[in-house]
Amino acid sequence: MGDVLAGIHATWEFDTDSVLIRFERGIRTPRLFQSLRERRVPHAALSSVTLTPGKRGTVVLRAVPRPGADPLLEAAAGQLKDGCDPYRLVLPAERETLAEYYADELRARLGPEADEPADRFLVAAPEAPMRFKAYDGRASFDGDRISFRWFWTGASSEKWKAGDQTFPVTELSGVEWRSPEAFEGYLRLVPRGPAPVAPVPGPAVTGPGAGLLTSAAPSAELMAGRPTRADQDPAAVIFGLGYGPVHESLPFAAAVLESVRRKQSTPVAAALASAGRRDPADIAERIRHLGELHQAGLVTDDEFSAKKAQLLAEL
Repeated sequence: MGDVLAGIHATWEFDTDSVLIRFERGIRTPRLFQSLRERRVPHAALSSVTLTPGKRGTVVLRAVPRPGADPLLEAAAGQLKDGCDPYRLVLPAERETLAEYYADELRARLGPEADEPADRFLVAAPEAPMRFKAYDGRASFDGDRISFRWFWTGASSEKWKAGDQTFPVTELSGVEWRSPEAFEGYLRLVPRGPAPVAPVPGPAVTGPGAGLLTSAAPSAELMAGRPTRADQDPAAVIFGLGYGPVHESLPFAAAVLESVRRKQSTPVAAALASAGRRDPADIAERIRHLGELHQAGLVTDDEFSAKKAQLLAEL
């Protein structure tokens, strides 16, 4: 499309395969928007587009993302207020006709998978390095490791006894974020369970779980030993008035979540690839045995050629 639609607090630029959302900077713009600055949303990440009446003579154009497509919304888990929703574009009511035109244009570009959850993140997460100040410590993330450095004025005795903490993302299965605008907000890291194991070759499996490896969810043993309260858990930092605000802690949580998912997918893909290949030594032995059968006249030339090609294709 190549057009631009300017609204309150944001501008949408329409490209052939995505929408670039640029957020304004100003005292009235939500601080989360200022922190995000801009986001490119592929059409493939959207499930629908709505246009509804807003407050005080406005209309709201909203692109609805597919579940699982955006790490920011996955980390937020429905806790964002409407005013901080990065997928809402608020416009004066007199621009409703223009907004309806762009809504129809976007709807026409939604793919056949729009109604299905995304199997991977399609919208980029905020980039590391990142850091923010919580009530009981300082959290930092360099793209590979999350570090918590405790404050003597806020950290519990349990955290002081455990000492400062560093967590490689490869040892995590996810992150929990409870908004600082709610009671007892926190950011909590979820440990990873046993590493996924490649499946043993067997009968073909069909359905939603076909081809998947063992889940990387935390094991019962790991979760059983965790404190129930975030203020006692060395794998968590807690929020408070002015500590861990949404515009700092939520992008941090989204960046960690995206890195965890990405690091998990790498060994899984490698395991799947190796599980689909045969041992070269085994293939060579079978070809040698096939050659002996061929020389003995028990296998025809055509059968020998076809079976040899089949075995080589398994490498």
